[in-house]
Amino acid sequence: MNEALKNILTRRSVRRFENRPISRENLAQIAEAAIQAPSAMNRQLNQYTIVTDPAKIAKLAAAMGKELGRADYDLYKPAALILCTAPRESKFGREDCACAMENIFLAAHALGIGSVWINQLMNLCDAPGIREVLTELKVPADHLGWGTAALGYGPQESLGASKRTDAIVWAD
Repeated sequence: MNEALKNILTRRSVRRFENRPISRENLAQIAEAAIQAPSAMNRQLNQYTIVTDPAKIAKLAAAMGKELGRADYDLYKPAALILCTAPRESKFGREDCACAMENIFLAAHALGIGSVWINQLMNLCDAPGIREVLTELKVPADHLGWGTAALGYGPQESLGASKRTDAIVWAD
């Protein structure tokens, strides 16, 4: 099977990570994959904020947990986060970030790194406690967080291919 297709078909969300850092080189490669994602009219308005400091990740998680009413919220304790943000006025910011997030997940998987999409930030960006942390993380005040990728090394066992076939309809 083609390696690109194999990578797509075997990627799964990982929600349990080892306490092991991801190299800066691997994170840079993942970020480069994000930058190469398509964007509406090729405007390239996204910002990718990479957070590897466990204290900063915990601070964001605590602020989000407070807003969500979940004291135990921990973003799955990843080795790194990549926040995909776009200017508030970007008409296609959500879509542009979605394309970039898929590239992030596929690049991470190709490097043996697990990932999971965390989507709560998009509804919490403007909460004062969250915005304060985002500002500390160098996310511009006019940006909305459309996707957060939690990254880390997870279990090596494969979950196997998806068995769903009812979503594909041939109309010929």
